[in-house]
Amino acid sequence: MKKAFIFPGQGSQFPGMGKSLYDSDAQAKDWFEEANSILGFRISDIMFSGSEEDLKQTNVTQPAVFLHSVIAFKCLDNASQDMVAGHSLGEFSALVANGCLSFVDALMLVSIRAQAMQRACEMNPSTMAAVLALADHKVEEVCALVEEESGEVVVAANYNCPGQLVISGTLKGIEIACEKMKAAGAKRALVLPVGGAFHSPLMLPAKEELAAAIEATHFNRPSCPVYQNVAAAAVTEPLEIKKNLIEQLTGAVRWTQSVEAMIRDGATHFTEVGPGKVLQGLVQKINKEMIVEGFN
Repeated sequence: MKKAFIFPGQGSQFPGMGKSLYDSDAQAKDWFEEANSILGFRISDIMFSGSEEDLKQTNVTQPAVFLHSVIAFKCLDNASQDMVAGHSLGEFSALVANGCLSFVDALMLVSIRAQAMQRACEMNPSTMAAVLALADHKVEEVCALVEEESGEVVVAANYNCPGQLVISGTLKGIEIACEKMKAAGAKRALVLPVGGAFHSPLMLPAKEELAAAIEATHFNRPSCPVYQNVAAAAVTEPLEIKKNLIEQLTGAVRWTQSVEAMIRDGATHFTEVGPGKVLQGLVQKINKEMIVEGFN
């Protein structure tokens, strides 16, 4: 039996997140205060007392979800993992869990990533949509057709589980694609309340900014493999991890494929660490025989 630790991404935040950790563990409190100092604002106050709207700002959401996940992991007693993975932003949490990145370095990268993505969103008005109950290859075909016919950017962005694929692109492109997805047989095609086309070519300005920061950061050899979003396979080489982390901003989150690869490599037990239970549900939809649990 192999244990996999998995870490959520943007969208799993909620008001009050992390407060129980702060209140119950002196070391956790110290980590939150260190993060406040590094970031230059009291993100803990927004996490514990802010509204849903406050937490939706990308430059707040990403470090908030990262902090909750990593501090929760650090508070686990005798945590032992054979492999790790994170959904989008969660990949940074996973890289702290396996020792590839230090807490401070990862937090700085997450902050740079969040701010760069926020700027990219402002430069290119764009959004994402969830397509339900349509085969992945059909979703990909429709995206390609919309791009060819309209010249708008539309790509498959998040392969979350069988029957749930999120697409990303320009406002017009996503509008056209949603209609074509439903015409192609999708049960639903829902525009999501996000302010940008994450994991699409529209994130290229953010990718270039983040790449410089990642290249300048020291990555250790990890204690166990990370199954990265763009590779959907076990990775242990620091240089390859850096490359994949950079490619992730404009590349698809291959979560379904990553979980399937972890299972092929022996994973039977998945522990989601951080806010929410989204990944637990996705793992069970990918393979209902897996043992899943959460810690937050």
